[in-house]
Amino acid sequence: MTDDPEELRVPPELRWLKRLVQTLTLVMIAGFVVLIAALVIRLNEDPPPLAPETLALPEGARAIAYTEGDGWVAVVTDGDEILIYDRDTGALRQTVTLER
Repeated sequence: MTDDPEELRVPPELRWLKRLVQTLTLVMIAGFVVLIAALVIRLNEDPPPLAPETLALPEGARAIAYTEGDGWVAVVTDGDEILIYDRDTGALRQTVTLER
């Protein structure tokens, strides 16, 4: 190996490729930082309430599932019932008993 500067000179194509790789590396690092920041922000948000606080389940019933529709809320209880409430007033609209 020689110390001749003429032999150690990098061709212009390789300098362009080196800068391109460095730029792409910086863009990937910045994108990863943005992705992690978005994930942290999203996971630190307060979760939406599982059910409106105005819903009153029957005595002894325990909710095991919950879903919302257009103007109604349904709660499945551990007693094999589906209770359908009005979304605005929280009043019980309908009770559906499931058969096993």
